[in-house]
Amino acid sequence: MTDLTALSYTAEHEWISFDADIATVGITDFAADKLGDVVFIELPDVGATVEGAQVCGEIESTKSVGELFAPLSGEVVETNEAVVDDPSLLNSDPFGQGWLIKLRVDAATTPDFLDRDAYVALTDGQE
Repeated sequence: MTDLTALSYTAEHEWISFDADIATVGITDFAADKLGDVVFIELPDVGATVEGAQVCGEIESTKSVGELFAPLSGEVVETNEAVVDDPSLLNSDPFGQGWLIKLRVDAATTPDFLDRDAYVALTDGQE
């Protein structure tokens, strides 16, 4: 199981895990629950450059269509093809097999993110 306290979070309900200059990005269980059953995911292409706070993908569910925002700027070095092929992974394992993209980032320019306690407070404890 993923140590949720080791992750960083955004107010847009994304989580980020850092490994040197690679940031793995996904959406939280709170976001996945609010979306409902995910049926389609569109991710940026490997090699694409994404800008922080800009739309870089789309998540469709039985309830709605949501935009995926890049939590920081960087180059897409990997996308999770397993979640594109089986979008239900986003609902069943959002912090594990349901990750979305990996970005190469400049670690010196990463913005301040929320820690787990601040994120839980943001969602009124509905983690």
